[in-house]
Amino acid sequence: MLIDIDGVISLFGFDMARQPPGGFEFVDGIAHFLSATAGEHLRELADTFELAWCSGWEEKANEYLPAALGLPGPLPFLTLDAQGVSSDEHWKLAAIDAYAGPSRPLAWIDDAHDERCHAWAAGRPGPTLLLAAEPAQGLTRTHVDELLRWAQALATSE
Repeated sequence: MLIDIDGVISLFGFDMARQPPGGFEFVDGIAHFLSATAGEHLRELADTFELAWCSGWEEKANEYLPAALGLPGPLPFLTLDAQGVSSDEHWKLAAIDAYAGPSRPLAWIDDAHDERCHAWAAGRPGPTLLLAAEPAQGLTRTHVDELLRWAQALATSE
């Protein structure tokens, strides 16, 4: 399972007068509002999925997020290279293909999937689930339930 951070774990765009549950964490001097429920959700998902960061944070994610979210340790992360990517390619897809290969089941939660991501997922040989997060809410219980149902359906179809 690939996890974006900004808009999934680090929330933004919410009404400051009605903040969601969570708190600010400074990452390299920049305040990020971390969801209060993201850690619990990720720990639950880790029982079923191999979690990996899929974010421009890259290795920085492991410097801050495992401790802040109560995760047991560092997660694998994708190294993303936006340079040299043509305008018809999403900047994360080459790294995702390199990490997961064409056939491995893959779930990806992000707040910025676009038509290129959906076309890629539809053409990918392996089972693929894209979940869209709202940046003001991030990873929710609804996402967790959908991911677990998807994983269970894959397990029963094997």
